[in-house]
Amino acid sequence: MDLRILTEPQFGGTYEDQLAAARTAEASGFDGFFRSDHYLNRTNPSAWPGPTDAWTTLAGLARETTTIRIGTLVTAATLRHPSVLAISAAQVDRMSHGRLDFGLGSGHDEEEHRLYGVPIPAIEERFDLYNEQLEIITGLWTTPAGAQFNFNGKHYTLSGAPALRTPVQSPTPPIIIGGVGKKRTPRLAARFANEFNVIFAGAADAAAQFARVATAARAIGRDPGGIVRSAAVAPAVGRTNGDSMRRLGVIRQFLPWLRSEAEDLGQVIAGSPNHVVDQIGRYREATGITRLYLDLPDVWDLEQIELIASDVKPQLEGT
Repeated sequence: MDLRILTEPQFGGTYEDQLAAARTAEASGFDGFFRSDHYLNRTNPSAWPGPTDAWTTLAGLARETTTIRIGTLVTAATLRHPSVLAISAAQVDRMSHGRLDFGLGSGHDEEEHRLYGVPIPAIEERFDLYNEQLEIITGLWTTPAGAQFNFNGKHYTLSGAPALRTPVQSPTPPIIIGGVGKKRTPRLAARFANEFNVIFAGAADAAAQFARVATAARAIGRDPGGIVRSAAVAPAVGRTNGDSMRRLGVIRQFLPWLRSEAEDLGQVIAGSPNHVVDQIGRYREATGITRLYLDLPDVWDLEQIELIASDVKPQLEGT
């Protein structure tokens, strides 16, 4: 079981805060350090400090870490032009010497877009745009040196785009796709994804979505076993019940819509290290995941990162 740290810096984490968390995760032996791609603090939109940019942050982390994989879970297709995003991501992959995992989603936070003046189309059009972005980004990444890339779509047209300075990883960095859509999302994952992720999904819902992705992959002749199954949950791990409850309170503060284990395993895992290992094990058995992202809205809680590394991670290695 791969364990990765996922942070939510829109709740106030500065670049320095994220760097400290990334270095702690790397020193503790985690497989990856990821961040959300949001600009709006949902629980307190006027909170200070303000937002940081995901790709600017990743560029910095690429140079200030050495072994841990980095990426977004996930970048919103609505926030950036695909050509610009392809160039940025390829550069981050080179700056990190091939440690980037590229997560891309359709975008969903309408209020965030409205407040910052970024257009966001209706869901059907958004998925058309999302599909075209995947076509363009992967097309630009795989265009041979000296050649040109052309694309004529409903939302984007590229005519004679010169080949990029391509990513280190060939043919592309691992591509992460996620979401709950029952038709188009699995089809996109079957075509493009190296990993399919569900975030804050109950075990039954996650298993059903993974099955849809597998069906879509087989329909185009792809082995679904080549698509990593991953999930993201919010942890509240403590050596004492008081520590766990305090961390659960932080989750309730920032992510109040999440449900506890008793209501729906797969959103919040809480309790002692041994209890959390049991929860992860039951979720893994029900869903078939081999990678888990631990979503820490409290990017400053380095102690929990170290606790999970010392008391939870060793029990999951090799499972």
